Amino acid sequence: MSNDEEKSPFTEHLGELRDRLVRSFIAVGVGFVCAYFFKERLFEILTAPLVTAMSESGNAKLIFTGLPEAFFTYLKVSLLTGIIAATPVLFYEFWMFVSPGLYRDEKKYLIPIVLLSIFFFIVGSSFGYFIVFPYGFKFFLGFATETIHAMPSMKEYLSFASKMLLAFGFVFELPLVLTFMARMGLVSVDFLKKNRKYALLLFFVGAALITPPDVVTQVMMALPLMILYEISIIGARVFGKKDVEEDDEADEDSGDSPESTDEETPGKEAEKA
Repeated sequence: MSNDEEKSPFTEHLGELRDRLVRSFIAVGVGFVCAYFFKERLFEILTAPLVTAMSESGNAKLIFTGLPEAFFTYLKVSLLTGIIAATPVLFYEFWMFVSPGLYRDEKKYLIPIVLLSIFFFIVGSSFGYFIVFPYGFKFFLGFATETIHAMPSMKEYLSFASKMLLAFGFVFELPLVLTFMARMGLVSVDFLKKNRKYALLLFFVGAALITPPDVVTQVMMALPLMILYEISIIGARVFGKKDVEEDDEADEDSGDSPESTDEETPGKEAEKA
C-alpha cells in the first residue's frame, strides 16, 4: 500500500499533464482546420515583406520546385496559424499546470501572466514581421546582380519565416519569465544586475544561433533582448520575492527594543531607591 500511495501523486501529475496536452492539441487542430480555408490569403500575408522587397528589383515571385511543394506549404502555413491562434489556450494550460507548485497568494497572478504571455508573444512576432523582415530581406536581396537573381521557393521561405516569427515571439517572453522566477525566489535583482554582462554575451550568441548568419538580423534580435533584460530587472524589483532574512532581522530588532527597555527600567528604579 505504501508503494501505491507514493506512486499515486506522480500518476495523478502525469494524468493532468496528459489532459492538458490533449486540450492543447485539440486547440491547435481546431485552429489548423479553420486556417486551411484561408491558406492562400494567409500565405500572401506571410510573404508580403519579401514580395515588397523583391518588387524593387522587378521580380516579386516565389517558386516551388516540387509538385507537392505548394500543397504541403499551405498545410504548414495553416498549422503555423493554428499554433498562433491557439497560443491563449497553450499558455493557459502551461501556467495552470505549473500553478499547483505556487502559493495561494501567487496563484492570483495566473490570469495576468497568461494575458501578458500572449501580449509579449504577439509583440515579439510583430517586431520580427514588421521591422526585422523588411530590413533583413533588403540585406539579402542586395547581393543580387545582373546575372544573379534571387528565386526563393515557397518551402524555404516558410521554413525561414516560421522559425524567425516563433523565435521572436518566445524571446520576448524574457521579462515575464525572469519576473516570475524572481517572484518564486529563484533569482534576485542583485543576481540579475551582477550577471548583466554574461547575459548580454548570451544574447548575442543566441541571436547568432537563431538568426541567419548575418550581422544585421543578429543585432536586431540582440538589442531588443538587452532592453527586455533591463525591463526584467525592473519587474523583479517590483514583483520579486522579498528577502525573508531581512524581514526576520527587522522583526527581531523591533522586538528587542521593548524588552531591553523593560529590563533596564527595574534596574533604574532600584538605583533610585
